[in-house]
Amino acid sequence: MKDFVDGNAFNNEQGNRARKLFAAVVLAALDDAIADDKKYGNGPEQIARWARSRDGREVLSCAGIDPNERVVSGLMDFVGKGIRTSVALSREESERRQQAEAA
Repeated sequence: MKDFVDGNAFNNEQGNRARKLFAAVVLAALDDAIADDKKYGNGPEQIARWARSRDGREVLSCAGIDPNERVVSGLMDFVGKGIRTSVALSREESERRQQAEAA
């Protein structure tokens, strides 16, 4: 019984690591689209095309994100704002956003 529990825990941990890896791929795709938006002005279209593609849907699914049109529009809005993912996920940006909403 102990081996079964250890095996399930190991498999769950492996699954979580794989999900994080695919989430990092999604963040990299967002950063690439933001760079394209600054350089060529077509970032939201690029991320939408990627998210609707078979590969994009597969990566989103593996990252634990349901690849539907609501997600695609959210990704497009995020790219349209032009804030890099590393900045958007930082504590300073979160605090700044909360202060802006409170004011």
